[in-house]
Amino acid sequence: MTKNEGTLDRIVRVIIGASLAILFFAGILSGALGYTAVILGTVLLITGITGFCGIYTLFGINTCSIDGNKK
Repeated sequence: MTKNEGTLDRIVRVIIGASLAILFFAGILSGALGYTAVILGTVLLITGITGFCGIYTLFGINTCSIDGNKK
């Protein structure tokens, strides 16, 4: 997998993903909305940590710098 997310993109994804997970596990979000939030948060955390987004690949988006794309 070639990285296709830039540093700022990855940071924002991790922050939002962690926030959604915290809201779920703190009991602030519950029910269907809570489960949706934790699933979305998990996806954002994984893509933020790995630096690869499948949806970006489908649409040809790449926010990663040229040097970071070699990994």
